Amino acid sequence: MTLDVLREYCLVKPGANESTPFGPDTLVFKVGGKIFAIASLDEVPPRVSLKCDPDRALELRDRYEEVRPGYHLNKKHWNTIELTGGIPPAEVRRMIDHSFELVAAKLSRRGDSRSGSGRQALNLRPTPGTS
Repeated sequence: MTLDVLREYCLVKPGANESTPFGPDTLVFKVGGKIFAIASLDEVPPRVSLKCDPDRALELRDRYEEVRPGYHLNKKHWNTIELTGGIPPAEVRRMIDHSFELVAAKLSRRGDSRSGSGRQALNLRPTPGTS
């Protein structure tokens, strides 16, 4: 998966937006003001960091050598994925979906729907072509 494809996929998520709060070489994707993906634009190979359930994070690290503990992030809850082509694109999309859903679920529990950023306000449903 290329960074362009990753960017497009992240931005079709309901309520998702991008910014560069860490400088022009790092894209940050958020939902409801919370980060679900961080992509480095100047790394070779390209990398993206995604939030992940701790047990699933360990499983993915065991399965794919391109998946490592989150770089400069809480290594229990974040994975950094090298986009070298070693992981099937459908699996990378599932990882993005999982990250997005973890963050969106917390918005719902926090009751952020009153501000228009909660799960219900976002009208969350699976992204087409990810099952």
